[in-house]
Amino acid sequence: MLQVSVLREQTAHVLAGLAKKHYATAEADVATVLDLDQRRRALQTTNDAAQAEANQLATQIGGLMKAGDRAGADALKLRTAALKQQAQTTGPELAQVEKELQQLLYKLPNLPHASVPEGRHAADNEILREAGTKPTLPADAQPHWELIKKFDIIDFELGNKITGAGFPVYKGQGARLQRGLINFFLDEARAAGYTEMQPPILVNEASGYGTGNLPDKDGQMYHDAKDDLYLIPTAEVPLTNLYRDEIVAANKLPVRMAGYTPCFRREAGSWGADVRGLNRLHQFDKIEIVQITQPENSYAALETMLAHVEGLLQKLSLPYRILRLCGGDMSFTAALTYDFEVWSAAQGRWLEVSSVSNFETFQANRLKCRYKVEGGKTQLLHTLNGSALALPRIVAALLENNQTAAGITLPEVLHSYCGFGTIG
Repeated sequence: MLQVSVLREQTAHVLAGLAKKHYATAEADVATVLDLDQRRRALQTTNDAAQAEANQLATQIGGLMKAGDRAGADALKLRTAALKQQAQTTGPELAQVEKELQQLLYKLPNLPHASVPEGRHAADNEILREAGTKPTLPADAQPHWELIKKFDIIDFELGNKITGAGFPVYKGQGARLQRGLINFFLDEARAAGYTEMQPPILVNEASGYGTGNLPDKDGQMYHDAKDDLYLIPTAEVPLTNLYRDEIVAANKLPVRMAGYTPCFRREAGSWGADVRGLNRLHQFDKIEIVQITQPENSYAALETMLAHVEGLLQKLSLPYRILRLCGGDMSFTAALTYDFEVWSAAQGRWLEVSSVSNFETFQANRLKCRYKVEGGKTQLLHTLNGSALALPRIVAALLENNQTAAGITLPEVLHSYCGFGTIG
């Protein structure tokens, strides 16, 4: 959530940032925010002045009563009663203005970092670098949705039978590959200094608002109306919310956490070739890394997270590229996002497998996640997160890129984790 002080003091900068993110009603919404803020501050000033006067009158009334001046005390009591009546009027008005202001602030996306390129769509993203060797496959090479049937390792029909489309069943070597990848990614995260966490996969509404998933992604999250709980779209939500309403000691920073969870996304309106097989699911497994750090250190932390994800792809011998997302393709909450894509040889296209983002103070302001600086003042922290990694498209690329006449040859780094080196 953007800070009101920033909107008030840097209005032109805010409007330029919202324009880069192609937020259509920026001028009108910012103007409304500033108007509500002015009304809020005026009402707060009136209330504070009335409370201060009432406190002074209480002292004076006590003195007059001790002095036997009952008439004088009664006159001041009438003034006190008038102040209370005023508070009964302005108090609810102030609460309503604050509610309207908060709801509108929830609608405004984060401002993009200065390095974010202009653009509206994925085609406008900036390719930073490409690495690895794209494999040359035989003429009869198959996409992963055929390979999984050939080797009987993932079953979409069974998943559709017991749940619905987008909920596959992993079988035999497919299930062991999933478990092996999860353990490999978690071990790598722990070796990089991340503390492994196992958070709940259901969160309350406050947690959804805390990370900016609500109200922005309300229609994309599975919601249990009876208990008012949401299935998480990513472990970022529960992990970051561990520090909601917390003042973190400076000597405990940076916070580095990693967590494995299943993730749930409705993906309403998705169709076509992009969603075939493992390309897009309603339930999938992912390891998430999260950092919480001082503002001056957050972009250095972002670089370490990029290096970590890149190292995973190198160890898996997957061809990959890194993109810096343009303003129009970035998430609601991010200030700067890098996407990692792996080459899917049988499909002949790039598949996104990770997004690594710095949210700066946007989430921290919603979460009230702060730390103490010198002098005892509190300051908002910066939050960051990244996929390290999401499994479905990693599995798709591993199957397609490593297919041979004898089966699927897995990267050596996974042999000990899976207990086998070849699927087939």
